[in-house]
Amino acid sequence: MALMKIVLLLGLGVSVNSAVSLQKRIIGGQNCVDTERLYHVRMAITNEKSTTICGGSLIHPQWILTAASCWELGPRNNVAFLKVHPKTAQENLQIIVQPPVLYREDSRKHDIMLLKLQKPVTDVPVAKLPDCSKRLKIGDTVQLAGEGETTTGPNDRRLRSGRMAKHLQCVDMKVVLISQSRSFGYIFRAAEPNKDACYGDNGSAVVFNDMVYGVISVDTSHYACKKPVSIMDVCEYIGWIKTTIAHK
Repeated sequence: MALMKIVLLLGLGVSVNSAVSLQKRIIGGQNCVDTERLYHVRMAITNEKSTTICGGSLIHPQWILTAASCWELGPRNNVAFLKVHPKTAQENLQIIVQPPVLYREDSRKHDIMLLKLQKPVTDVPVAKLPDCSKRLKIGDTVQLAGEGETTTGPNDRRLRSGRMAKHLQCVDMKVVLISQSRSFGYIFRAAEPNKDACYGDNGSAVVFNDMVYGVISVDTSHYACKKPVSIMDVCEYIGWIKTTIAHK
């Protein structure tokens, strides 16, 4: 019943607060082009008390690439909405097979994961994985995207709940730090004045030359546009991604 309630709420596009944590939205962006990012996925991850909304990318007919921090609250129901962009498409609800496939190294959990759908998707184009022979450089322009709210609170404080954007939002940023190891994995960072990704665009794709080079990761700052966005570096995980998809 709880799962059906949240599916109905999301399908109607209504504003939700205590029931749904809308983690992260794009600030300072614009409507994404209708012919791009058709692989974007909206995930609703529900436990007994709340539902977290995250982004993701369909990278294979049965696999979604997203952030592991979308899976932190324990056992839950999980659904994925495909065809959320463009809005003229008919949304397609899919069930996620548990458990997720997480990446671990030296007992450290990295903020990246793969989720398997219950059945393959045949009518959605999949995202292109990166050409890792051509790594990102400082100064390269990457594109981030998300569905959440596009405004901030007083003093640019990030809002944790609100109405989803009527249209998938895209924003261009420049790479300011190339791949480095952090406690939550291998990341690069991107920034641009008065532009940001906030609580819960978590898991959405970061694109360069029409390929997914990154996954937006969690940011602990409560205020927008104060520091660069942390992005999981997909090239650091490309072997794991391809092996997982091929053997599970």
